[in-house]
Amino acid sequence: MKSIFYKSYLFLLLLLIPKAYSQSPAVPSSEILQNLKKLNMLGSVLYIAAHPDDENTLMLAYLSKDRLARTAYLSLTRGDGGQNLIGAEQGYNIGIIRTQELLAARRIDGAEQFFSRAYDFGFSKTREETLNFWDRDKVLGDVVWMIRKYQPDVIITRFPPDPRAGHGHHQTSAYMAEEAFKLAADSRSYPDQLAYVKPWQAKRIVWNSYNRGFTNEAPTETNVPYIAVELGGFNPLLGKSYTEIAAESRSQHKSQGFGSSAVRDQRTDYLLHTAGVPAQKGIFDGVDTSWARVPNSAAVARLVKEAISTFNMSQPAASVPTLVRIHKELHKLDQKNVLVQAKKQEVESLIQQCLGLWFETNPTEYSAVPGTPVDLRINVVKRGNYPVKLVGIQWTGRAGDSTLNKSLQLNKAENLMIRASLPTSLKSSQPYWLEQPLQKGIFQINDQRAIGYPENTSQTVTRYTFEIDGQPFTFSQPWVYKFTDPVAGEQYRPFEIRPAVTTNLNESAYIFTSSSPQQVLVLVKAQQKNVKGTVKLQVPAGWNVEPASHSFQFNDKYQEETYQFTVVPPAQNQEAALRAVATVNGQEYATSLRTIQYAHIPTQTIFPPAEAKLARVDVQNLAKRIGYIAGAGDDVPAALRQMGATVVMLNEGELSKDLSGYDAIVVGVRAYNTEERLRFYQDKLMNYVKNGGTMVVQYATPQGQKVPQLGPYPFKLGRDRVAEEDAEMRVLKPNHPLLNFPNKIGPKDFEGWVQERGLYFAEEWAPEYQPVFSSNDVGETPKEGSLIYAPYGKGHYIYTGLSFFRELPAGVTGAYRLFANLISVGKAN
Repeated sequence: MKSIFYKSYLFLLLLLIPKAYSQSPAVPSSEILQNLKKLNMLGSVLYIAAHPDDENTLMLAYLSKDRLARTAYLSLTRGDGGQNLIGAEQGYNIGIIRTQELLAARRIDGAEQFFSRAYDFGFSKTREETLNFWDRDKVLGDVVWMIRKYQPDVIITRFPPDPRAGHGHHQTSAYMAEEAFKLAADSRSYPDQLAYVKPWQAKRIVWNSYNRGFTNEAPTETNVPYIAVELGGFNPLLGKSYTEIAAESRSQHKSQGFGSSAVRDQRTDYLLHTAGVPAQKGIFDGVDTSWARVPNSAAVARLVKEAISTFNMSQPAASVPTLVRIHKELHKLDQKNVLVQAKKQEVESLIQQCLGLWFETNPTEYSAVPGTPVDLRINVVKRGNYPVKLVGIQWTGRAGDSTLNKSLQLNKAENLMIRASLPTSLKSSQPYWLEQPLQKGIFQINDQRAIGYPENTSQTVTRYTFEIDGQPFTFSQPWVYKFTDPVAGEQYRPFEIRPAVTTNLNESAYIFTSSSPQQVLVLVKAQQKNVKGTVKLQVPAGWNVEPASHSFQFNDKYQEETYQFTVVPPAQNQEAALRAVATVNGQEYATSLRTIQYAHIPTQTIFPPAEAKLARVDVQNLAKRIGYIAGAGDDVPAALRQMGATVVMLNEGELSKDLSGYDAIVVGVRAYNTEERLRFYQDKLMNYVKNGGTMVVQYATPQGQKVPQLGPYPFKLGRDRVAEEDAEMRVLKPNHPLLNFPNKIGPKDFEGWVQERGLYFAEEWAPEYQPVFSSNDVGETPKEGSLIYAPYGKGHYIYTGLSFFRELPAGVTGAYRLFANLISVGKAN
């Protein structure tokens, strides 16, 4: 048992180290010196909040690059419930984007990144609502797990655990942190974790306080101890102030539009004591941050001091002998000690940096299927003037080392071309937290040891073993596809493991508004050569599909073809699920392929189930030609086509034309915040309404509107929202056309909504507007601005904060019926 515990513990300690990149970027000598100095700092901090963007990047940059502490950010969620300003991704898809944005931010501010299993279900107003949605014990257990695993000396929360924090997730993150601060030290709490980690008591937990508007005046609570931390310093080794680093880090949150300008000035933050031993002067008061905290480490401390004092900026390779000796001494210390393992990894990175050692493995294609061969290009080059021997290379699919014993020459590359055979046991490169369906607001992860990591551990790696001063050093790097873009130059893409074939449906939901059949398209794509099989649609009883299946045969990898099926709905209203299944060599494949590709993050590929929602529902829509002004990205146009409408995307060219031929014009979410051109076409749009058109404007935010007035009459947007998706929708005007034509809207139409009722409601409006609904979250006053309507001239203007951009892609049938009424109101006369 002791041996098993020891191996598991070492496995965890190794996984705590930040994931290496396939390419080995050169590090300037000034930064190497900074990293050498970090060897002498053994203090650590864990920063805890709820979402991507909650973290104070300035505090992280200061702790990591000024105090040189091991620093990490634990975000309870991946931001799955937020809005997307750069595309149409929602749910776990936007969570994937924000995970990569957080990793990009951490590469800049120097902290590490971790997550709990909690799913971001959207805005929550109370801690109670949040805890009701999440599995409290599991999320709390995840925070306990990360404290025990990371072993921070100090824990910092971004928020207080009460309504001052605003968002219920924010409140919960602080509450969880404070509870876990105590429980992590108690061996009776979450005892199953102790097979891999041990109890840990941090010295203190503090709140990185702020006032309204995130200003940073000194706290007014006279009975709470606090310390002031000056964060605005300049780091001459990096050539930047911490405020500049923080702005660059925060600007990685591009899907949220959080580009930030640097403030080159003093900045003081205040840390309010929450629990543990209060600090008197500094965050590490009472914490031994020297090597004296590690038993028998005097030789290491002496050698680290020597490495720092003798470092030569123009000849960093001259430090390699001392670093090798440090590494050798570290091997003599307790290998279960988190600090020892962290410092060993830092020393190994420093040796690589001082030698200018570059090594990478590049497959000739960006994906492969288990059991198939992959051609690899391996490149190794040493750019520091110090003897290094490449002893051996081992790669995935090869049982033993390829022995080389080759002395590396200065600036002379060693290139190898090999063919690897991928093991059949490899899994598709699905993000590990998405391998199983979500349950009770929690991603289902069976392996305790995997909880917390930001992304998958690569299944395809190459291990390079070097001999330096007679000592072996082995570095592992994941395979990465490399290519040259004619504009951007050298580019990298993660290497993917894919199933033999994927099937993609052309819609996420198929809404049948009558008994008429619909065409369903399935894109079948071969992920390897010579794929032969059949594809079919699986539907429940009462639904009919023709033909029963299609046969396919692909000779080339990535070859694809679209197959058409006719689906006939049942006579009665019904909701069901549709699956697209391919069969190859007797094995069924029912996964789709979705690629998320933006310039600021590595390409992400996921493999969701090849499923869609089917719904037979009574929806009448009289608006047959619709103009759509795209905003921050949504899939509403596809839903409008499902209702039988022809949708024309109104770009600048289309907006300049005659608009009178449209039955309705729909404005996408946040278009009035993101589309500069609307200020030049607003008068034309209002004239379109005045002359008999119907205009439906989906939510905008109060800040940053491109026009002074969104509608024909004044109204003011606020931050009102209804976060409870099942909140009662009270009808204010039962006889209003929007509720009666062409579909009779009733309580059933508000069943099954997802995430929320709506957001950014109208707060004040001119008397010409008519509110249609009243709703509110539990314990709050009624909100009547979710949908306001005004006749204008011969036409109709509607502003709505109801979350149609979520409900329609999710196939919520009542949302289809209500939206059909909005765009059809012009036909009621």
